[in-house]
Amino acid sequence: MKFFVIFVVAFAAAVLAEDSKYTTKYDNVDLDEIIKSDRLMKNYVNCLLEKGKCTPDGAELKKVLPDALHTDCSKCSETQKKGSRKIMRHLIDNKPEWWKDLEDKYDKEGTYKKKYREELAKEGIKL
Repeated sequence: MKFFVIFVVAFAAAVLAEDSKYTTKYDNVDLDEIIKSDRLMKNYVNCLLEKGKCTPDGAELKKVLPDALHTDCSKCSETQKKGSRKIMRHLIDNKPEWWKDLEDKYDKEGTYKKKYREELAKEGIKL
């Protein structure tokens, strides 16, 4: 049950922090499988919200997510950046209540929403 969500905003990949880049250990996770399963997706959302247990990759994502948001995912691989957009789009379009819960936790003042709105709109993601 591996997963990359950087949703979150994301988020970004389920990664371990290294000096200059996050690990690519989880870059081969099948995001489509996660997206198809509300149960799997909800488990990761609950992990990020501290409402449920975390898998090892979920715990790593939770650990690096604040840094990834703050640094424009500068330590992310291209796979992680693309994966985070995919997860964000899915949550925004299909699970807006989960997205809102994540926004409430990781972007209380709306700082990142404002910061990324234009860039994500170019990719068809409406915040």
